[in-house]
Amino acid sequence: MLDINLFRNNPEKIKLSQKARNMPPEDVDKVIALDKNWRILKEEVDILRAKRNTISQEINAAKKARDEKKSAELMKQAKEIPLQLESKEKEMSDLKNKRDLILKEIPNIVDPSVPIGGPEKNKVIKEYGKIKKSSLKHKDHADILENLGLLDTQKAAVVAGSRFYYLKGDLVKLNFSIINLALDILREKNFMLIQPPYMLRKSSLEGALTLDAFEEMIYKIEGEDLYLIGTAEHALNALYMNELINPKELPIRLAGISPCFRKEAGSHGKETKGIFRTHQFEKVEQFVFCKPEDSWKEFESILKNTIELFTALEIPFRTVCLSSEDMGRVPTKTVDLEGYFPSQNHYRELASCSNCLDFQARRSNIKYQKDDTKEFVHTLNNTAIATERMICCIVDNFQQKDGGIKIPKSLWKYTGFKEIKPAN
Repeated sequence: MLDINLFRNNPEKIKLSQKARNMPPEDVDKVIALDKNWRILKEEVDILRAKRNTISQEINAAKKARDEKKSAELMKQAKEIPLQLESKEKEMSDLKNKRDLILKEIPNIVDPSVPIGGPEKNKVIKEYGKIKKSSLKHKDHADILENLGLLDTQKAAVVAGSRFYYLKGDLVKLNFSIINLALDILREKNFMLIQPPYMLRKSSLEGALTLDAFEEMIYKIEGEDLYLIGTAEHALNALYMNELINPKELPIRLAGISPCFRKEAGSHGKETKGIFRTHQFEKVEQFVFCKPEDSWKEFESILKNTIELFTALEIPFRTVCLSSEDMGRVPTKTVDLEGYFPSQNHYRELASCSNCLDFQARRSNIKYQKDDTKEFVHTLNNTAIATERMICCIVDNFQQKDGGIKIPKSLWKYTGFKEIKPAN
């Protein structure tokens, strides 16, 4: 959520950001109009409250002076004020709710370094690793894994629906090995490992994401005020909801491990084959609370962590700065990490690194003590690893002529095997 003072003092900055995101700048004017009426009412309420206090003092003075006539007149006035206050305070509350409803859905300000436009304006920052030249005709990960008897999406579709799967045998071991590698790397960097709740109340989720995400991503538990998390980011943000953090504790660096549940409402009919885009997957998420002045330093740090992890997994990948229209509403800037898929001759998103500034902290009321004042922290997040997608990339890059899969060296101590061979 943006600071209301930005609407009062610099609305053009927000409107320019809205235009950059291809979103209606008129919403800014709606917030300003509602806020103006709210402030007028607030002045009237403040005057009435001051008048109530003054009359109370005058009544006491009249009683001491035994001026019954004046006392009666003042008491008559005093009885009218609560009714006026009640009416105006209700109107104030209604206006604030209407204002904040629109305010909460206005996205974060686009950072000046973000390219303006649609997905075609996404900017490649740097490429890592080498794309190996091979005479092998690479197969899709789903074909390889199903032929090895390690993946079953057909039975999963029968028992649960599309975009679900059964992982089997050594593929399960590979999945958890990737998780363990990510956790070990982050633990060495003094991240606190967190296994969070997999469900949150709506009020907790609203601190991390906007209404559109509820519609496109989040599953609701029927009859309960509970929602399945779409990422550990949501639960990690909620961990410090309504907290005042000691500045000595900052930055707070967390590594959340959890399953993630997503409706994928905006992806109907897309990529239903395999496990690249599913309703359920595992992910290790980096999440940081920090002082505003440390925000971009932490951004580079968590981005570097994922680059280190992907490098250890020996896949070709690149970093891409998302354009203003392609990134989500909550971040001010997002850099994606995309892995190369030989079977598609194409890079695909594997991770996203975002700086949200104080947007989530305002929604969640997360502050730190700064001298004599309380300031909002900044929050940042980055995927360390989304394991199912990484499995897709590893299978695509490390498949062998016989249909087997070589395992990246960094995983050997976790898997206990160096390759997955097809059955004879």
